[in-house]
Parts: sequence; C-alpha cells; structure tokens
Amino acid sequence: MNNKSKSVSRRTFIKGAGVATASISAPLILTSGCLSKRFAPSHKITLGFIGMGSQGNSRNLGTFLNQDDAKVLAVCDCRLSAALEAKEIVDKRYGNSDCAVYQDFREIINRPDIDAVVISTPDHWHVPMSMMALRAGKDVFCEKPSLYIKEGMELVDEVKKRNAIFQWGIEDRSLIKYHRLAGWVRNGAIGELKTIHVRLPGKEPFLLDKPAPVPDDLDWNLWLGPAPLQPYTPSITGRFNWRLNADFGGGMLTDWGAHLIDTAQVANGMEASGPVEVFGKKRKLDPKIYQTNAPVDFKLHYRYANGVEMFVDDGEEVDLKFVGTKGWVRCEGWDGIWTASDPSILRIKDFGRKMWTLPPIEHRDFLNSMRSRKPPAYFAEAGHRLSTTLHLGHIAIRSGRTIRWDPKAQFFADGDTESAKSIVYDRPARDWERA
Repeated sequence: MNNKSKSVSRRTFIKGAGVATASISAPLILTSGCLSKRFAPSHKITLGFIGMGSQGNSRNLGTFLNQDDAKVLAVCDCRLSAALEAKEIVDKRYGNSDCAVYQDFREIINRPDIDAVVISTPDHWHVPMSMMALRAGKDVFCEKPSLYIKEGMELVDEVKKRNAIFQWGIEDRSLIKYHRLAGWVRNGAIGELKTIHVRLPGKEPFLLDKPAPVPDDLDWNLWLGPAPLQPYTPSITGRFNWRLNADFGGGMLTDWGAHLIDTAQVANGMEASGPVEVFGKKRKLDPKIYQTNAPVDFKLHYRYANGVEMFVDDGEEVDLKFVGTKGWVRCEGWDGIWTASDPSILRIKDFGRKMWTLPPIEHRDFLNSMRSRKPPAYFAEAGHRLSTTLHLGHIAIRSGRTIRWDPKAQFFADGDTESAKSIVYDRPARDWERA
C-alpha cells in the first residue's frame, strides 16, 4: 500500500465537546440469554447508530428520532466528520449536547446502556457487526443485504440462539403499493401466476482510481474491515461506487433487487424458500480500466419449484409486473403507479388469510417487536432468504452456467461443489485488526 492503514491500536479521536474518548481496548461484552428481557412501558429504548452516511442519517436516524419511546445515545462512523454531523442532528432534536460520538463501532456495542444498534454501513460490514452486537446482548436493526450466502445462515442461527430481535432495513413490506400487489397475486386475481418481470435501475461502472493519502478524519482500516486489504482511493467510498465493487456490495442486484425481488417472492409464495434454477449474463468489464466488478447490464432467469419463472434485468426505470393465466398486475416506478389488465383488480382490498396485516414503517415495527419480543415483518430469516436469491444470481453470472439450488437444504443441487467455492457463497474470515 502506498499509504499505511490506520491501526486500531493507534487510533486517535478528535477531542472536543461531546466526542467520546473511551478506551478502544475494552473487551467486547458477551452475554447469552439477556434478550428474553421485556421493556417497561415507561422505558425509552436506547439506540446506538453505526454508519452515518445518507441512509444512516436521513432515513434511519431521522425516523428513529421521531419515535417518542426511543432515545438515541450515540452515533459512530469511521469518518469522524460524518459522526459529528449526526451528533448535531441528535443534539438539535433533543435540545442538549448529550449525544456521544465514536469512530470505532465497538465503543457502541460495548455500552451496557444501549438496548439496540442501528447499522447503516456498506454491505460487507452488515453481518459481522450484527453478529458482534448480538453476542453483546443487543437487538439489531441492520440495512439489507448480506454479502454472501453462508454468513446469512450464521446470522439466522445466532438470532435464534439468543432470542434476539433482528430487523433488516427494507421498507417494502410496510408499503401499501407492494403489499397489495403481492396480495392480488397470492389471492388469484390474475389466475395462476406464470411469470414475474423485474426491472432494476441501471448504473454505469466507475473507472479505476489512483491511490491517494487517507483523509485525516477517516479510519481506512475500519472502513475496509473484513474486506481485502487495499489502498485508499477517493472514489470507492462514494455512495454508489462501493456498491459496484464485490468486496463491499453487490451492485444494483442486491441494492434495488432486494426491494423488488422481495415483493416478487412474497407474491409467488416463495419468501421462505427460493429458486431452484438460475441462469444469467452480464456486460464484461476490463479490470484494468474499471474498479466496478459487480454485475452491470445483466439479465437473469430464475425458475421456482412451482414452475413460476422470474426475469430480472437492469434498465432505466424501476418496474415490477406479474403475469398470470387470467391477466396481469404491475407497479410502474418505485412505490409507483398500479396498472392491471383489468382495472377492477385494483379495487380488491380483502386478502383473507393469504396476506398478513400491513405492518407499520420498519423503524416503528422494530421498536414494537423489541417490546413484544415477537419477530418484526422483516426478520433475519426473511432477509437471508431474499439475499440468497440475489447472491445466486451473482453466482450464475460469474460461472456462466445454469445454477441449480436446493432451497430446503440451502445448498447447490447435483453435487455442484464448484458453485460452493464462489466468493458470493462463502469467503474466508479476515483479520481486520491490522497494524
């Protein structure tokens, strides 16, 4: 590396008003059965936030701050300036200067007075941070998705083991546009479902960038975390750029795909299962020119055990359409406009037992679940099953062949050991506490 990564053991924090400087060498608090606890009605659920980018600040922090029975105690970002901006938001909302600021996320996880953590980092940190928080006795609200399949399985097991409340940050199941869309299909309004057509917004790949000095307020080692060690480049930390690099995200397939394909699988009754066959292709990019290595300009063909086929591609407009033996229904645009082969379909409101009651917005749903100790709408297993479907698309594209999957065994069918070696299925643990 041209620039030495900042070491965890040598990390320094900006010292000033409201900036916490507790020792980063404090041991991680491990607990086993503390999550069976219930909160008194008068207790304000205390939250710590990790990752204060656009999603962490504008959506997650902003929404939780508006929940009267919750209180934000601390914010954290490996880019300290981002954490300080978040602190200003919290302090302004509460009319004081009490919000603590950290650069190392373990400071938040180690605080015994924090009931739950809210994780809004790039994808590669989602499951590792969640696992650490769960083992420290916290409930967890974490942005979607996982980075690879096997870690999702491990997360599901950890949540069950600790009786924890875990919610993926994906709002679709609380949006009426997608709830009704899935309900119409599940209740036979278009007859027997035959095909699903998903269009995701395209994103142009970004060019290789030259290594540069690490900004003074950025802990590059913590930003990389479990990802491969590499030089800092200014463009990679951009909101959409890291998504397009497989070390940190999965491109539009795991970003926008997580939203639309969740509704697709719910409508198909496959939200607790997944596809049995996947084939895909993408645009080839020269690694000497582009830093993007997640799929772009891709087309995917999924088949489910019930015979339903799903076609996914990245285009210019978000679109989700279901075609059955008696017609079709569609939502054009994100949370957009319903259309149907027969407009009378759109007036159906009674879904009986084939659809659940529309839950509140995911942040409110999470707090409700923490109090009731009942799973939220988008619990760990649900997000893992969705992420698996998306990751299988990556594996099919990378391999250039049809991938066959056994959703029950959660492994590749026909003894496909080559697919099990895919970096999107499993990847080695990395020591991110580098000197």
